[in-house]
Amino acid sequence: MTATFESFRQGFPDFLLMTGTAGILLLVASTIYILLTPWKELALVRGGNGAAGLALAGAIAGLAIPIASCLASSLTLVDLLLWGSVSLLLQLLTYRIIDMILRDIPARIQNDEAGAAIVLIAAKVSVALLLAAGLWDPNLGRV
Repeated sequence: MTATFESFRQGFPDFLLMTGTAGILLLVASTIYILLTPWKELALVRGGNGAAGLALAGAIAGLAIPIASCLASSLTLVDLLLWGSVSLLLQLLTYRIIDMILRDIPARIQNDEAGAAIVLIAAKVSVALLLAAGLWDPNLGRV
């Protein structure tokens, strides 16, 4: 039992540091995403637009997935910051590409069309899962 508590005492500060850093990365990426989208999701959500809420929730989940993969496989804080930043930049770039391909999505979300938001969620979460898998090496923890 003593070994368990000692392990916890030694590991808990690292857990807080790594998890807190991942949370900050997610917050920064979510903020950048909100600033980059062609529609004002927060204003739409505050106005009761459910499609905008779905789209924003899907984007945040899609950003969290590769960060979670980086957190799970990073050995150091620098590793997490480097790969986490790379994954988030790739994800934000992918989001812009998806937004450009699905050109009518902004207007449809502004019109509170849930179907458009669901397509957007599926595209963004699917890309996030692929990116997260690409970041993971089961033998080394990192590519």
